[in-house]
Amino acid sequence: MEITVIIPVYNRAAVVGATLDSVLAQSHRPLQVVLVDNDSTDGSLQVLEEFKQAHQSGDFNIVVTREGHHTAGAARNRGFEQATGEWVLFFDSDDLMEEGLVASYVKMIERAQRKGKALDLISARSTLVFPDGSSRQAPFHRGDLFANHILHGQLATQRYAVRREFFASTDGWNIDLPRWNDWEVGLRLLLANPHVAYMGGKSRVTINHNGADSITGTEFHSRHGEWEYVIDIMKNEVRCSQLKAKHKKRFERLLEYRRMVLAAQYEREGQPELAKPLCQKAYTALHDTYGNSRQWRWIVAPITRRLFSRIAAGKRGSARIARLLY
Repeated sequence: MEITVIIPVYNRAAVVGATLDSVLAQSHRPLQVVLVDNDSTDGSLQVLEEFKQAHQSGDFNIVVTREGHHTAGAARNRGFEQATGEWVLFFDSDDLMEEGLVASYVKMIERAQRKGKALDLISARSTLVFPDGSSRQAPFHRGDLFANHILHGQLATQRYAVRREFFASTDGWNIDLPRWNDWEVGLRLLLANPHVAYMGGKSRVTINHNGADSITGTEFHSRHGEWEYVIDIMKNEVRCSQLKAKHKKRFERLLEYRRMVLAAQYEREGQPELAKPLCQKAYTALHDTYGNSRQWRWIVAPITRRLFSRIAAGKRGSARIARLLY
């Protein structure tokens, strides 16, 4: 079974080599690797070409291509156009695969096939590494995937494998989203009602949150408005979906909670002029879904206010409460 790994690259000449080495170390073959230079100015394209020259083989097919529209979504779509594998892994240019990652995906796919089951999507564990060198397991849950993706980004770029034909049916990446494009596409994958499996065991992906040079960056307020735009798009996608009304209401509430989390992040970054109106917008939207009910007045509203304070103070664990509350 051929698997395709797609990696967009923008000005990552200094770090992409480690990512490429982790792909090369995968034990599974045949493997197709599609590398998309997104108009880099630092020599990244040369690094990709040299990697191809050094490692291209019959069962390790490397494609190097370019995309001029400067968003990760556009670069990933360009890579997907070149994909020939039955399954696809999207990956980022500053993160690492454990050696057995692809083989573990294939093992799960083939096991399901032997049982007569057809999978579309596999969610895997990952580890987050932070600027101070500390690390922790990214949240990973085997159920309630809609909620856990909205709250935790469980289908972030590096954390899943997807059947190529299934992904093609979901309209691909939104090329106009400069931020949180993987969070948005993950929601659309779930709205397409995939057959999902979960890879347990140890973490097999390392995601670097290592500061300004990381794709994830270090702060939010300098790009205010962009994050909010993605939340609005996702909320509209939920509203227009075929989900049952009760599920729509719940997921809209969770998206408003994420808006409140963003407001709390602005507060932590010393930007109360951004935090206050955004928090009020989320609070009002939540109120509208509950009305002036006793549940809202005595339970949801006071806990919501407390959650904002906890998040703004840098305390963890609020998402677990939100999943139950909303």
